[in-house]
Amino acid sequence: MRGENRGHFVPEVSPKDVKMSPSASDRSSERGHFVPKVSPTDMGMSPSASDRSSEMGHFVPEVSPKDVKMSPSASDRSSEMGHFVPKVSPKDVDTSVTDMGTLNGVSVPMSVGVSVPMSTMPTTFMSWILVSLILFLAVGLFTGCAESDDRTEVTLWHQLNYAERVVLDEQVARFEEQNPDIKITALYRETEELRSGYQNSALAGRGPELIHGPSDQVGPFATMGIIRPLEDIFSEPELAELDSQALVWYDDYLYQVADRFGNHLTLVYNKEFVPEPPQTIAEMIEIGQANTLDLDVDSKTDRFGLVWNFTEPFFFIPFFTGFGGQLMDDQYRPTLDTEANVRALQFVQDLRDKYKITPQNADYEVAHTLFKEGQAAMIINGDWSWATYIEDGIDIGVARIPYIEETQRWPSPLVSPRGFSLNVNIAEEKLAATHRFLSFLMSTPEQRELAARTGIMPSRLSLRDDPVITDNPIMRGSLLQIEVGTPMPVVPELRAIWDAMRPSYQAVLGGAVTPEEAAATMQSEAERKIREMNEVIEPAGYVPVLQVIAMLGLLALFIVLVKPLIALVKDLRSRSFIYLMILPAFIVIFITVVYPFAYNVVLSLSNMGLRNFFSWDVIGFQNYVKVFSEPGFWSVFGKTIIWTVSNIVFHVTIGVFLALLLHRVLPGRGVIRTLLILPWAVPQYITALTWRGMFNQEYGAINLVITRFLHMDPVNWLGSPTEAFLAVILTNVWLGFPFMMVVALGGLQSIPTQLYEAAEIDGAGWWTKLRTITLPLLKPVMAPAIVLGTVWTFNNLNVIWLVSNAGEPSDNTHILVSFVYKSAFNLYRYGYAAAMSMVIFAILLAFGVYYLRTNKATETVY
Repeated sequence: MRGENRGHFVPEVSPKDVKMSPSASDRSSERGHFVPKVSPTDMGMSPSASDRSSEMGHFVPEVSPKDVKMSPSASDRSSEMGHFVPKVSPKDVDTSVTDMGTLNGVSVPMSVGVSVPMSTMPTTFMSWILVSLILFLAVGLFTGCAESDDRTEVTLWHQLNYAERVVLDEQVARFEEQNPDIKITALYRETEELRSGYQNSALAGRGPELIHGPSDQVGPFATMGIIRPLEDIFSEPELAELDSQALVWYDDYLYQVADRFGNHLTLVYNKEFVPEPPQTIAEMIEIGQANTLDLDVDSKTDRFGLVWNFTEPFFFIPFFTGFGGQLMDDQYRPTLDTEANVRALQFVQDLRDKYKITPQNADYEVAHTLFKEGQAAMIINGDWSWATYIEDGIDIGVARIPYIEETQRWPSPLVSPRGFSLNVNIAEEKLAATHRFLSFLMSTPEQRELAARTGIMPSRLSLRDDPVITDNPIMRGSLLQIEVGTPMPVVPELRAIWDAMRPSYQAVLGGAVTPEEAAATMQSEAERKIREMNEVIEPAGYVPVLQVIAMLGLLALFIVLVKPLIALVKDLRSRSFIYLMILPAFIVIFITVVYPFAYNVVLSLSNMGLRNFFSWDVIGFQNYVKVFSEPGFWSVFGKTIIWTVSNIVFHVTIGVFLALLLHRVLPGRGVIRTLLILPWAVPQYITALTWRGMFNQEYGAINLVITRFLHMDPVNWLGSPTEAFLAVILTNVWLGFPFMMVVALGGLQSIPTQLYEAAEIDGAGWWTKLRTITLPLLKPVMAPAIVLGTVWTFNNLNVIWLVSNAGEPSDNTHILVSFVYKSAFNLYRYGYAAAMSMVIFAILLAFGVYYLRTNKATETVY
């Protein structure tokens, strides 16, 4: 009978085939057929020639040529079993079968009539079987079982809020139903995530076909050359049907076509508290004071008259323009050091401190939440929020921000369209499908539905007199505000102006500087940042020498690696299957670690920036000189050291202390351990935002505990630089101690109990045992954990960015990694940011090597 095993035939053998008694055999086998048990007497050999150990679980003899009556030339002294295995030909075995197979590691007749050793044929064959299986699974994993999709796919990245996304999803479904040959993939991105992500993908020649956002992103993207002009996509009759302000031009090219118009601030009021909106600033203050109430008489304001995000300059602009200010002149130069700016800053401060109608701290989320929960009578917010308030059942009204009688001006918020821009990398075959999709979204029925369901002003002129707008009081109020609005500048310099205004504006609210000082600082900082943003550094004279040195270095590296490479090639031939298995890991490491690191090194020596996003040159070490010569670097570096050291000290101290407690026999130890790990298990994003809410001055849980139980004044955690920095440290301590606790607990469980028993016999107390046994034996475990914790903390952007809201107040809570992010994506200084990131890498590398060598962390303690 020909049983197939390992790809070739294996005969079933009975006792009579090998001249042995049935009693010596065992008819059960892992191979599914008869396998004889063989003793020395059955083979005509002495027991001394045998080996009673076998992988098969029964007796396996060592066989020599004389034991099977064959010549030594027919044998092979190499075997997978580690002992002599003979080669057997048909004449050596008493069988009529002409095939050759294998039996327990010994060659037996097979149909091809040749001898194939067990050590070669099965291994190679099974290797290729396994490789084929892995490739098959990989293909199946990436392709799935879905049918092939021949539709043209168009990808859209957008920043739409939830109510707008619901409408968009329904529009996409209708479009795909009408156009079965086109597939639309719409993906939501946060504002900064879209900006940075799109820049990276466009630089690599990829990215979505469409992006949707406000008009102020057009200037930077067009300057970088990552969006494509639209004149050849839309015809003149199509463009003529849209509001002229919905067509965003830059350098005489059309870069954005908007489907909605506005994106502007208005006064939104709750009709339950404010039946009629105020017409003047004096009326607004009067109504605000009447609605700022302590309803339960607990010395805590339960409802404010007015809330708004007064930490961001964008929300300050209506008062800035209402007092006669403007952001820049016709040449795009900042105009911030003016009397109008000083008066506007003082007015905003008075709303909070003099008239007391606004909270002490109010970022966007705080203001938005207070109004939604009925704890604010009025809010200054944009058209993107109205649908949310309506869905929550609030009877809202929308009106112009009240008239400033002192200046005889209406506050003039920035008004901008929001629309579509085209990726410069879009494939030509997708242009027609993209145009059909855009035409559909901008058609009259779709824009009308958007306006009806969200209250957002459409860009199509034919809808201005439509009942969906004229009969809707919210839309009428929005249109009235647009009439006195200021068009949003689309030039890249606007980003530098925002970045220059924010720290000084927040410093005024924090009481650190006067309005006059803030206005002057805003102007000087804006001018400096605009220069840095537009700067194109010329290559240094030594760059050719540097390039030669780099080439010689690569050549020297190649020479050093020649012998290892030759050895690798030889080893690859003999163990190709092993290298094939590690190839995917190698590719992933190269793509995600090696190549980005090498690219960043080159980028740090370049002048890549806003004006030469694609055409940058290697300029030498000038970026590194800038990093160390700028005064801001050293102050941020000092804060980074304080941030890292304080966090690691608390992480290790609290973690080891809790591990010592949990190492004891405690009731409910498993539950306690699980609860203590939760801060580490919860995503940082959620934890950071939760702690930010807890640090709120009026409503935060921390101040409630301080005032009610400690009878202390509330702390302005997020409005003062020192307290804000302490707040982010406390948040990160909460997030980090569970990791150290788990590591220390594992180390404690590996310490032999005999050491403690011996110490107790010698009369050692708990402190002596801790100092002489526990801590020294924890050292090999904790030292690498401390290095990892230091690297993570040093580079922890999330907590700093989310708790402090991007460095608030006044950019005083930045560490190096957040400063790098801001330099790269706020001011487009990519070469400078890359150089600073390399400095961070060098600092952490030096620390890690020094710490591990000094503490001898890799040495055993025994």
